[in-house]
Amino acid sequence: MELKKFIDKKPYVIAGPCSAESEEQILQIAKELKGTADVFRAGVWKPRTKPNSFEGIGKDALKWMQRAQLQTGMKVATEVATAKHVELCLDAGIDMLWIGARTTVNPF
Repeated sequence: MELKKFIDKKPYVIAGPCSAESEEQILQIAKELKGTADVFRAGVWKPRTKPNSFEGIGKDALKWMQRAQLQTGMKVATEVATAKHVELCLDAGIDMLWIGARTTVNPF
């Protein structure tokens, strides 16, 4: 995506569920957001402060994000915390990545 297009479009809407919990959930929400949001986002890995809490589906959910991308034509985005996450996302064709606040202090 050209940076100029991104900067010129206001507002630029990024929307989606906090976490990717199932393929059905991802595809349903992505289809509902098509035409409203510019980018579909979902957390594939979930950094947590509490031990033993849900940390996301992980790399398997990247396949769901790919399908959402193909079925809707939307750009897709997810949070990354490690170099391996970045590598997996790039291999899966994820369009945008972000580093969350928790990750800047204490990665997974």
